[in-house]
Amino acid sequence: MEDKENKIKKTLIWLIIISTVIRAFIAGFIELGNDEVYYWTYALYPDWSHFDHPPMVGFFIQMFSFNLLFQDEIFLRLSSIIFGSINTWLIFLIAKKLKNSITGLYAALLFTASIYCFVISGIFILPDTPQVLFWLLSMYFLLNSLPDKSSSKKSRNYLLLAGVTIGLGMLSKYTSVFLWFGAGLYILFYNRNWLKSKTIYLSVLVSLILVLPIFIWNIQNDFISFTYQGERVDVSGSMLRLDYFAIEFFGQIFYNNPVNFVIIIFALVAIIRKKKFLNSQHVRLLLFLSLPLIFTFLVFSLFRSTLPHWSGLAYLSLILIAAAYLEELSVKKLKKVLFPVPIQFSIYFLIIILIFGLGQINYGWLNIDKSTNVKILGKNDFSLDMYGWEQLGEKFSNIVERDKKQNLIDTNAVIISYRWFPAANLDYYVALQLNKKVLAIGSLERIHKYAWINKKRGGFYKGMDAYFITTSRDFKNPYDLYENYFEKIEPADTIPIIRNSKNVKNFFVFRMIDLQRIPAK
Repeated sequence: MEDKENKIKKTLIWLIIISTVIRAFIAGFIELGNDEVYYWTYALYPDWSHFDHPPMVGFFIQMFSFNLLFQDEIFLRLSSIIFGSINTWLIFLIAKKLKNSITGLYAALLFTASIYCFVISGIFILPDTPQVLFWLLSMYFLLNSLPDKSSSKKSRNYLLLAGVTIGLGMLSKYTSVFLWFGAGLYILFYNRNWLKSKTIYLSVLVSLILVLPIFIWNIQNDFISFTYQGERVDVSGSMLRLDYFAIEFFGQIFYNNPVNFVIIIFALVAIIRKKKFLNSQHVRLLLFLSLPLIFTFLVFSLFRSTLPHWSGLAYLSLILIAAAYLEELSVKKLKKVLFPVPIQFSIYFLIIILIFGLGQINYGWLNIDKSTNVKILGKNDFSLDMYGWEQLGEKFSNIVERDKKQNLIDTNAVIISYRWFPAANLDYYVALQLNKKVLAIGSLERIHKYAWINKKRGGFYKGMDAYFITTSRDFKNPYDLYENYFEKIEPADTIPIIRNSKNVKNFFVFRMIDLQRIPAK
């Protein structure tokens, strides 16, 4: 038995080491995505909350980049790499607590095979990075407290800790409130003894105290964050959109790995058939912590566009159930293998996706976009979201130097954008290197945090000059946008982006001279 435990422990350690190395390599190998560069501005201009998300992701970036002392992609993503490894260990501990070590190893392997866990929260720097950490910790504390009918002191302490981690989770992403929703359902249906304990109310109070910064910021800013998020999920007056539903449903399957999804379905069917492979109280709690979130976004997706990773957290509970189910199958076969065939296929799927994804982003293995029109070149190639920004920065600096020598534009010219992306992309890959400011002109719904960044950077003044940069993937005509603002708008140059010796997209640079009208705040 001891040899078996040692083998499991060694396998887990190697899994974490290999996973960490691979994720670190990828993190330093590809450019930041649209969302990632935007969250960099959370660290650049920290606040108690932000227009569209709570502040935690910005704090994580600050912490692991040493307050932006190091701003390379790998440092901005460093918290994702480190906590991705810690999270693998955490899910092992939870599954081990639920059943045994082999279940823990299976859970760690399924977690690693999940595209959501490995890539979205384990490589990219998004609000999901801190949220997954605090979600797993909350699950651990809730599983160790809520099923206890006696509400022992140990269970009460765990429940108080859950209040802390759920609060920190809500400081990461609002959907962490579903942890309290699931916990509440479990208490109402299966353990009402907790309603007689002051601990549950104190724990909820702790969570509320921790999210006070969000409420204070929203009070100061007319509850704009809550209004914005509410509008995103408002289905009143919306038409039925089966295409949105299909994107959400199949996106959930893909992000959580189709093989994982199939294993989860088999495990849930086994539960429906009264197969007992996990403590029933734990199963009930795990389902309450997962299914409400999944079904909520599936319902919303019938009417509004959603993103599949919004429900990614819910699958953590289902991974635990799937791991316990696989362990039960191995017991029946009288052979507890370390890598069951379903898990092998799950890992293979992840490896294929990683290889193809990296190859497509950096080398364009597939010719996805067939455009020949220079103004829409690359529009249909999603992989170009994370490619070409460094090239743009290098080539744009030459244009700035040329314009400076020819006195074509003021040397203090800013860069103006029309939306939070590409504003953040231009900020990180272009303006940062040239010590220039990026400002945004547009509605709050389009420019997001840049409405606040504009003020931090001194805003607009009459007579100022600016560059406008737009891409063939999302071409915007500056004459249509800003003709009423500037005295003169003229094309400066076109920057081709080359990938694997092929022109895959273009950036169009314009000079906008002499601001005549100050944009509305």
